Amino acid sequence: MSYNDPKLEQKKHNDDLQMRNGATIVVQALINCGVKYVFGYPGGATIPLHQAFTNFRDQIRVILPRHEQACGFAAQGYARATGEVGVCMTTSGPGATNIITAIADAKLDSVPIVVITGQVNRNSIGEDSFQETPITEVCRCISKHHYLVENTSDLARIVAEAIYVAKSGRPGPVLIDIPKDVLVGQSYPDYNQEFNLPGYNLSTKIDVAAIETIVHQINKSYRPMILSGGGVTIADANELLLKIAEKTQIPVATTMPGLASFPRDHELCVGMAGMHGTYYANTAIRDSDLLLVFGARFSDRVAAIPARFAPNAYVAHFDVDPSEFYKVKKVDATVCGDLKDTMGELLKMLKDRYTGVDLTEWKNQIAKTASEHTATYPTPHFKGEEDLPIAQAAIAELSKATQGKDVVITTGVGQHQLWTTLFYRFNRPRTWLSSCGLGTMGFGLPSAMGAKIARPEATVIAIEGDGSLQMNIQEMATCVTEHIPVKLLLINNQHLGNVVQWEDMFFGGNRANTYLGDIDDPENIGKGDGVHMKRYPDYVAIARAYGWEALAVEKWSEYPEALKSMLDSRKPFMIDLRVPYNQYVLPMIPPGKTVDGIKETM
Repeated sequence: MSYNDPKLEQKKHNDDLQMRNGATIVVQALINCGVKYVFGYPGGATIPLHQAFTNFRDQIRVILPRHEQACGFAAQGYARATGEVGVCMTTSGPGATNIITAIADAKLDSVPIVVITGQVNRNSIGEDSFQETPITEVCRCISKHHYLVENTSDLARIVAEAIYVAKSGRPGPVLIDIPKDVLVGQSYPDYNQEFNLPGYNLSTKIDVAAIETIVHQINKSYRPMILSGGGVTIADANELLLKIAEKTQIPVATTMPGLASFPRDHELCVGMAGMHGTYYANTAIRDSDLLLVFGARFSDRVAAIPARFAPNAYVAHFDVDPSEFYKVKKVDATVCGDLKDTMGELLKMLKDRYTGVDLTEWKNQIAKTASEHTATYPTPHFKGEEDLPIAQAAIAELSKATQGKDVVITTGVGQHQLWTTLFYRFNRPRTWLSSCGLGTMGFGLPSAMGAKIARPEATVIAIEGDGSLQMNIQEMATCVTEHIPVKLLLINNQHLGNVVQWEDMFFGGNRANTYLGDIDDPENIGKGDGVHMKRYPDYVAIARAYGWEALAVEKWSEYPEALKSMLDSRKPFMIDLRVPYNQYVLPMIPPGKTVDGIKETM
């Protein structure tokens, strides 16, 4: 595999025979691979690299987040919103360790990013030198691949290899750790070197016989279901999924990463399955006699007890990664390969051989269950209080206001994330960006920055909780200084709401470090109606200090105008929605339970 592999969309530069330093070679290699943006924070070990970027300002832009973790999440936002590789870079030592969470997050959600870290000089490695960390060893189990570059002459090849590995097959994070003396070293760059990836073989052979068997099972199924995971969007197989569902009339449930893989407003969509999924999606999977799983991995948040997940169904698992087969759940058939190829072959066979039974009765059964178990929320009135903002209602109104428009939604992690899965209706792929596998607080704002850089024409809105926002609140500065006009809907309940919900459900309501306000004001700690709380800190003042437009909403009647102002603004804009803390994400399947133990009320 060479530099001019079509998957890299590389351009040859055989005429470039000048000796260059390693930093310049890295920048040119990135440009050759089509990289236009890098999210990076400088430091001693990477000063040469940042200096080199200044010579290519007309070809590649470096964005300066205010924390290395945010560099990684912004790169993820770029990658998730486009399907292309996001690139980020940090210095050695603490710079490298600060980005570890973003690497682990990308690994679990299969996001293609390349992380470039600086390292101390080669002759200082292993001496506990200033700002030294063996980052390749630290990240060995949470990266798809990693490099410690030993020679300047290898840089051009390694950069292109890393981008190829990150994006091909099952995508994931690739780490390139570069000692400072390798960056300042000189070499004649060869941008057309052959790749050195022994053992990295991507199978392109499709198991046609397995797909034929699956079609036979589809034809005789009376209660079939499809479970669509994040892999469908990663493979750009969303249109194929739609055609398969419409051809067979099989209802579709999604995982959390797959939430936008199938239009929520489609008559065949039953919503998200799993711990906080819809009751009818979970019961439909429980009662199914056939389950087609596309690009999902039977996470414990979807299949808490694998043996009792679709217990009576013929389960067919399609995935690009063979290591996912049988890892969690025993299935009846597996099809390995790029979903665009394998699902394409399935659709082709269905067009010729589909003779399935009439599924009207099955769909009517699901519809009846849906009508009896719809996820609801309080009207914007609470315990006699008039005009009170409710988070779920605010998200639902945001969904209505943005339907049919070019909008990308990101979230942090907490109740606000789960309410978004229930009450925002995603109808197009790559419009839902969230930390699903690792569940990382602080993801929403920096990933929104990356998405807005990737898709400047789109309205990008981060839905955050006050606990999650404070993990990366400093990125408000980045949005202003780098001219990234994202929107922020802050669900401010003064608590770590998701943990509070677990305290109330499983720990007798005992509060243990979940209140984010003033601990010297005991009336606010787990007491009262959750409405009249002293709000701390003043997020509107903080946002305005950073240069944002910002409004506080304390009454529901204020929300429509505030929402319109936010959506119409061309600047970074935040709504501080001040809501009660004693609201819950329901339905919920408790840990270690099945849908039969679901809680729909508290």
